[in-house]
Amino acid sequence: MNRRHFLRGVSGTVLALPLLEGLDPPSARATTAPPTFAIFMRQGNGVQQATSDGEPERYWPSFAPGPMTRAALAADTERALSEVADHAERLNIVRGVRFAFEGNACKHSGGGNQVLTAARISDDDCNGTLALGESLDNRITTQLGLPGEEPLTLFAGVKGGLLDEVLSYRGARQLRAAERSPFAAYQDLFGLSKIPPAELDLLKRRRKSVNDLVRTDLQRLLARADLSKADRERIDLHLSAVRDLENGLAGGLSDAELANLKQVSTNLDADDNAEVLVKLHCDVMVVAVAAGARRAATLQLGAGPDQTRYVIDGVLQPAFHEISHRADTVANPMDVHHGIDRKVLNYYKYLLDKLTAYRLTDGDLLDRGVAVFVNDVGNKFHDYDNVPYLVAGRAGGLLKTGQYLDLAGTTNNKVLNTIGAAVGCTNAAGEPLDDFGDETLEKGFVAGIWARS
Repeated sequence: MNRRHFLRGVSGTVLALPLLEGLDPPSARATTAPPTFAIFMRQGNGVQQATSDGEPERYWPSFAPGPMTRAALAADTERALSEVADHAERLNIVRGVRFAFEGNACKHSGGGNQVLTAARISDDDCNGTLALGESLDNRITTQLGLPGEEPLTLFAGVKGGLLDEVLSYRGARQLRAAERSPFAAYQDLFGLSKIPPAELDLLKRRRKSVNDLVRTDLQRLLARADLSKADRERIDLHLSAVRDLENGLAGGLSDAELANLKQVSTNLDADDNAEVLVKLHCDVMVVAVAAGARRAATLQLGAGPDQTRYVIDGVLQPAFHEISHRADTVANPMDVHHGIDRKVLNYYKYLLDKLTAYRLTDGDLLDRGVAVFVNDVGNKFHDYDNVPYLVAGRAGGLLKTGQYLDLAGTTNNKVLNTIGAAVGCTNAAGEPLDDFGDETLEKGFVAGIWARS
């Protein structure tokens, strides 16, 4: 049953609303679970963790695997993961995950293409290798989304022509292109891409919002006697979130700020714009899943061999790929890599902050879904062992949280099975998804996370 509600406005504008429980009949509320979602944020080049040649451990927690508290993670200040301590109780830190298949030609390609597919990699040359299966965001969307819906697929960083997208697949060898501009993604999400450019420019200059474009339909909705107080509060929160997003994109800005934004939007390769673009992409994803407009979203940070130049300790650093390989031309590359780990984990924290700020009657948005942070290789050697997976969110109660887990070499398909099943995906027999990825891989879930018996 489709429980989504939409406001429709001028020039084909469509604004999806969050779940409005008061407008559904009791039978629907009793038999249909609230919409769940999955967001995936991917980083490349591995993390600075202990290696066979003597690098120290500065990524994984120093305490033993088991239950995890905010206080314990926050006190672990020498480890990068202390950056996400605020969300410890609703986070699973999962170490010991490995990819099952070699990359054939390139570690970056082989890793990135397995992150969400758990599939074998094609035999092409490095820049042409592709996954031989669909990605989990695609499975979630095709099973749970509306007919014809596509996952929200975003990219922040420089595309240099070498292994640009590696993350989202419609099927074997069917790599999905990602949108680099958060403003373009927002326009497409709410139908603004259909408005003639001259009219859209007029709306911007008048500081109009998509909320204004659907105001007539909104007034009709708010006039309904059967709309509960909780639903009215939920609508108000959602419209505020849309406005906040627009304030970061185009609406409500001074002329100088608007001119700066246009410069950011037209210069997506600038290292100075990296952080603001990542956060705007996160804002778009949160609004999309809050409205039920998308059931799955991915954000890829940088290309396969990520060449982003991060600012660490106030200094614009060389390309991250060189740092990750400890190039002789880079001063203190191990320390800089650790700093990049912390910066990128703060991007993930920003996403979790946004999801938890979105309050619902029975919790917040992070209680409804799953937000995953993953790398596509393990360390500076770009190995396929001990690849980080951070899984936050309870997916309506189907995921256990607040744990630090060591899976000791478990293949990543079981992590993907657990996430897919939690948000509602099933196997061919109609049971919770347990066979995602290559057919030769062992079926099943991560028992420490999966809450069902």
